[in-house]
Amino acid sequence: MLISEFARQTGLTPDTVRFYIRRGLLDPERGEKGGSARYQLFTRQHVGTARLIRLAQSLGFTLREIAAINAEFQSDGVSVERLARILRDRLRDLDEKAAEIAKMTGYIRAKLGWLEGGRVGPEPALEFHESCGAATGRADDKSSSIQTIAGRRGRRSSAGPPPVAV
Repeated sequence: MLISEFARQTGLTPDTVRFYIRRGLLDPERGEKGGSARYQLFTRQHVGTARLIRLAQSLGFTLREIAAINAEFQSDGVSVERLARILRDRLRDLDEKAAEIAKMTGYIRAKLGWLEGGRVGPEPALEFHESCGAATGRADDKSSSIQTIAGRRGRRSSAGPPPVAV
């Protein structure tokens, strides 16, 4: 199949397909047609490779990592131990992200409860680790609260309620 059909079948844009080719992630065959600029032909195997690339990206792998792993597979294969180590490392990264997301959603739930409950008690706040910007989910520190858009734009006035921290 030609690039346009391949793009349709994989859900990629032709520009993304060309980018993957330039990065060495896809290696289409060259057809007989097209003169000096022969057509690139894609097979079902290329469709599978493109889907694996997208899956790996959704798991957090960079294109550089995907290319390196692909090169290992193409050269001499990847041992079970090596593949297990790669997956274990990715799982650890995803677990860390999941923990950060859990803290952020916990903060949002606490903030919504506080807002909908009449703003009674201390205002929940989201604290960040200085080293990486990850949320800690602490609800007792107002120093990291973000002011409302009105407050950030400097439109505070003496009339009306003060801006609500987010």
